[in-house]
Amino acid sequence: MASADLLLHPVRLRIVKAFLGDRALTTAEVASELSDVPVGSLYRHVALLAGAGVLQVVAVRRVRGAVERTYSLRQVAAQIQQAGATAMTKDEHAHAFTAFVAGMLADFDRYLASPGFDPVRDDASYRVAVMWLDDAEYADFLRDLVAIAKPRLANAPGTARTRRMLFSVLMPAPGGPHAPAAGREHPASRPARARTGGGS
Repeated sequence: MASADLLLHPVRLRIVKAFLGDRALTTAEVASELSDVPVGSLYRHVALLAGAGVLQVVAVRRVRGAVERTYSLRQVAAQIQQAGATAMTKDEHAHAFTAFVAGMLADFDRYLASPGFDPVRDDASYRVAVMWLDDAEYADFLRDLVAIAKPRLANAPGTARTRRMLFSVLMPAPGGPHAPAAGREHPASRPARARTGGGS
């Protein structure tokens, strides 16, 4: 697993995202997708990720006397330790989430600016849903989510396929993981009341 310092750089995060979806890219191809990043800087960031084992060389060829490497992403290495002695600190989580949201905003801005922008045709959406789940129900939900996504994440790129980005955020609502909504009594905590008849 990579260190937080390595992956939480905004440019390196964008490079990693460029490889998501089982893509194999040369540095020049990455540079064409991240055209706002200076080429020299981008090459340095790619070299850092490759040196750390986050990117791996899958092909090498000579182009006009220079060596051109094609890289792919090592998914296991492109993760940050979440537990144990090297787990992320609270500040690192704040930094990581800020970078995550900033990257999502930048991706959506690029989508808005694309010539074919059409959220209805593309079925592009963003929404928030809230569920009341105990720990066992939440574990079942996560298992179901993995069961739905995992086979599709294994899809190889194809001419009929569009590369679609799924951003996920799962967290307890503010107030604590088991707290009912502020100002409301949880239904399960109300005492039973006997009806004595009459109007409601």
